[in-house]
Amino acid sequence: MPPSERIATFYSAFQQRDAAAMAACYTPDATFRDPVFDLQGADVGRMWRMLCERGKDLRLEFTNVRADADKGSADWQAWYRFSKTGRAVHNMIHAQFHFRDGLICAHVDDFDFWRWSRQALGPAGLLLGWSPLLRNTVRAEAARTLAAFR
Repeated sequence: MPPSERIATFYSAFQQRDAAAMAACYTPDATFRDPVFDLQGADVGRMWRMLCERGKDLRLEFTNVRADADKGSADWQAWYRFSKTGRAVHNMIHAQFHFRDGLICAHVDDFDFWRWSRQALGPAGLLLGWSPLLRNTVRAEAARTLAAFR
């Protein structure tokens, strides 16, 4: 499958909350990184499964899919309620991919953490979303949540 189709397949599966199809887009040793998670291997698929299962109200759109044989990118937006607070979130993400043998071997999502934290966490995110302290707290909680999900 050409990389641009792999990206479209990945996000189409995400729209349907099909975590198994999403995980099948990755190499077994793939890495994933964003402002919250830093994962490798099977944990990448587990994260998507956790997000898909918990994201009952998740809606997403993807655009600007671009790829060559080795790398690609896409922009995507997600609308959902953050499970810890029940607050509505509209996150805008830029994704970059690296491919090996037609599968994603590295995936980096970039988004404005402060913007996200203001929406997801409310006043605490507004006041502290720029700080490493809050970012590290959110990362640690996400890691604990994923470990418990296993």
